[in-house]
Amino acid sequence: MNLVLASASERRQELLRRITNDFSIIASDFDEEGVKFKGNCSDYVMELAKEKALDVASKIDNDAIIIGCDTIVSFKDHVLGKPKNKSEAFSMLKLLSGNIHQVYSGIAIVDTKIKNIKIDYVCTHVKFSSLSDEEIKKYIATEEPMDKAGAYGIQGFGGVFVEEIKGDYYSVVGLPLNKLNKMLKEMGVNL
Repeated sequence: MNLVLASASERRQELLRRITNDFSIIASDFDEEGVKFKGNCSDYVMELAKEKALDVASKIDNDAIIIGCDTIVSFKDHVLGKPKNKSEAFSMLKLLSGNIHQVYSGIAIVDTKIKNIKIDYVCTHVKFSSLSDEEIKKYIATEEPMDKAGAYGIQGFGGVFVEEIKGDYYSVVGLPLNKLNKMLKEMGVNL
């Protein structure tokens, strides 16, 4: 079996290695701007994951099991993507300060041999402590928020802001391992 992770994310690669070391990486070039948010976070994140997996499937000729993923942060039904600049990162973290938000991780698994696609998602609720402007500025100075949905990484310096989590920690990092393992088994893939 040829297992392919459709992501260049080092975090996702590290997490997948907790299940198996037998996989290759082909980063998706899918333009996420092509998928418009229509108000439903779970549908949106699953569509992004599916398109990433299908993009990689179109690039390979051999049979493979392709894992596509995407993670978004939602606060009061607004999607907080990766900040475009430090000012936007500050605004996002200010919104999350002292509040509960949702992290949605979508997974799409494509079996190119039998042309089967399985799609699902996990939603995790995360509560932030109240943050001072100085704490936010100090965190932004680490540069960590700049490539993360919602402008924080729970597995890094941003983890200190997390007061409570209800759901799958690994989903917040970017790859819900329990859900992925179940989906693979349902497709007949036992790692």
